[in-house]
Formats: sequence, structure tokens, C-alpha cells
Amino acid sequence: MASVVVVLLLLGCGAVARRFAPTSNSSLTRFDAIIVLGNPTDSDGNPTPEQLARVTEGVHEYERGVAPRLILTGGRLARDRFVEARVMARSAEAEGIPESAIFVEPEARNTIQNACYAERIMKAHGWQSAEVVSSAYHLPRAGLIFNSFPLQWRGHAAPPLEPQLVAYGWAKAAMEDMKTARYLIWARWTERCEP
Repeated sequence: MASVVVVLLLLGCGAVARRFAPTSNSSLTRFDAIIVLGNPTDSDGNPTPEQLARVTEGVHEYERGVAPRLILTGGRLARDRFVEARVMARSAEAEGIPESAIFVEPEARNTIQNACYAERIMKAHGWQSAEVVSSAYHLPRAGLIFNSFPLQWRGHAAPPLEPQLVAYGWAKAAMEDMKTARYLIWARWTERCEP
């Protein structure tokens, strides 16, 4: 019974934090870069619909003139053979983005590292602002994480490419609530990453 109460408290903490998470820290409409957060590939190394939705929205924002370059971030998870950012780069190139406008960050294994390693790329080039593209359910936690970096940023949701089942959305939200609670209670201090 006590463990059920703890889980419910963590879910509640995460849900409240996500509800009030920052969506930006800037009023900019043009940025130095568009950071597209990674998502795992399928077992054959192809982009999943969710990964492709994120890349496609990053491409659309690039085409709208939001920023002159994309930073695609995501490494290889323990269970995967494929580097997310490299698969995303192939998708972006197939959608017409020139190779010179694509920066690949292939090491990040979680959202904290996505933010940190993308910030390193930006710092090395003197860039100070970014639009962060991810799935809508993921952006609140990403916003909490990006808000801790010295970067002007704004979140931008990638619309799904295919209809989502309601139960799938609830499951994703519950998982994000737990990950957000974990970040606030533990990970933001123990998994710090200096850009």
C-alpha cells in the first residue's frame, strides 16, 4: 500500500511540474539553431513515426526561416544498434536540408544529455538561442531541463504524423510524469552535465 501511495505522489508531483513547466525563456521568433530532440529508431534502423514527426517539424521550421541550421541530438540506447541523430540526419537530408545546415550530436542517451551536448555545439560556434522541437508530451520536461542552461530558447511541438490512441497518450503522459518527478527529485543534481 505504501508503494502505491509513493507512486501516486510521484505521478502527482510530475503532473503538477509538467503543467507549470516553462515553454520558453525568450520572446525571440528567430534563433541561431533548431534543436531536434532524439527518439529511438525501429529495430531495423528506420525512423519511427514519432522520430520522423520531430525531424519533419524541424525541417518545416527551418524552411520557415526560424533558424539557419538544425542540431539533431540523440545517441544509441543500450538496446539499440542505431544512433538516433544519424538516422534523423538522413531523414532531414531526404527532406531537402543541405548537409552544411545539419549538426549531428550522436552521444546523448537522455534529455539532460540532449540539452547539454547540444549546448556544447552551440557554445563552440558562438550560438546563443535555439528553438527546441520535440513531441508535445515531452516538451514540458524538456523545458524544465533547458531552462537550467544559459541559452535563449523556445519549445515547439511536433504534431504526430499518425493518429494516436487515447490510451497511448495517457501512457506517455504518465511515463513523463514519472520522469519529470525523477528529474526534479534526483536527476537534476546527480546527472548534471556541464556544457
